Amino acid sequence: MAADEAEQTLGLVRTFLDRVHLATAGQIPDVLLEAARTLGWTAVLYLADYEQRLLVPAPVTGVPARPPQGIDTTLAGRCFRTVEPVPSPGGEPVVWLPVVDGAHRLGALEIRLPVGTDPGDATFRERCRLLSHVTGHLIAAKGPYGDGLDQVMRLRPRSVASELLHQILPPLTFACEGFVVSGLLQPAYDVAADAFDYSVVQDVAHLAVLDATGHDLDGTLLAAVALTGYRNSRREGHGLYDTTALIDELVGVHGRGERYATGILAELELSTGRLRYLNAGHPAPLLMRDSHVVKHLDQGRRVLFGLGDGQAQIAQEWLQPGDRIVFYTDGVTEARDTQGRFFGLDRLVERLQWAAAAGQPAPETLRRISHDVLDHQGGTLQDDATLLIAEWATNDEHTLVAAPRSSTVGDDLSPSQDDVPRR
Repeated sequence: MAADEAEQTLGLVRTFLDRVHLATAGQIPDVLLEAARTLGWTAVLYLADYEQRLLVPAPVTGVPARPPQGIDTTLAGRCFRTVEPVPSPGGEPVVWLPVVDGAHRLGALEIRLPVGTDPGDATFRERCRLLSHVTGHLIAAKGPYGDGLDQVMRLRPRSVASELLHQILPPLTFACEGFVVSGLLQPAYDVAADAFDYSVVQDVAHLAVLDATGHDLDGTLLAAVALTGYRNSRREGHGLYDTTALIDELVGVHGRGERYATGILAELELSTGRLRYLNAGHPAPLLMRDSHVVKHLDQGRRVLFGLGDGQAQIAQEWLQPGDRIVFYTDGVTEARDTQGRFFGLDRLVERLQWAAAAGQPAPETLRRISHDVLDHQGGTLQDDATLLIAEWATNDEHTLVAAPRSSTVGDDLSPSQDDVPRR
């Protein structure tokens, strides 16, 4: 990159960062356009709606309104699905750029270029990469401080229960070296009592999926209590036994013996692939290997959260590089069509295997399957439906420890020190 080109690129980023410093979330599209104009470009931000069917244009001062772009049917949608730049055909000076925060897909940028710009030029590609990355990170940073962009993403009213639940969930997708986790809840505007969480600390990925009884605000509050208890115990450094006991106690108190919760808590060692988990009355996760579901992880069973019985046995599974663990709630498999037929586990397995064979990444797999579930039930789910995929692969410096493919604590292993029940 020549010195003058480097200075122009720096001017693009400097303008964006200087102007966005005091901008509201809803003003980011205007700041983006101002920065793009330093290079003679125009830029329009599109955000994925909460159901991830459309890319909706964010309003920009002085720019005519544009129509939404279908995620499944347009070039903009292909950009979102593949997380790759997509140029318009026929020499039209338009390029679509993915907008992500880390691995979390947010939307796409429509970049219109001066005539004669070569989309294959290395300098142009680097500028596109910088602009799309900075845009994604700033949306994530500014989003909690205002509702301007959130209002673009919602296409119909959201229930209070769903509003509360979405406020406490983590971003839908996270990735680090050797690990990707992605979750999705439906119905996007009415989900109430399902929840998921994840965290990676000191080379251990912590995962949780919870399903409280009820499809109302009380169910949401119970799920929120369980999720907050999980986070508190995890952040205090407690292991699976103590965390399970705390959630059980909290659900018992706040459910008042009338409401309960199912759930799975898991820990995955990223350096070895050792997965340890406890299951409180929840559907067994699925283990995928080489694009096939090869096993149901049906060990580590205990009673539902809230019944006051902390007896449990931690189960264990050794993963291979590229394995996926799929967690789901019964709202997925028990979704009924107009004739009362379940979506079913077989259909879920079929969709998962097809997506893996097609090379679809975890977020796109969940997006498509969640739409299949919604469409199966005519667009209106009677229960919350949650999916979470965790995918593991070793880093170059990591070695997969040779070990039995499956066991439970008490067979050939003892609980780690932090999982010894405390009195």
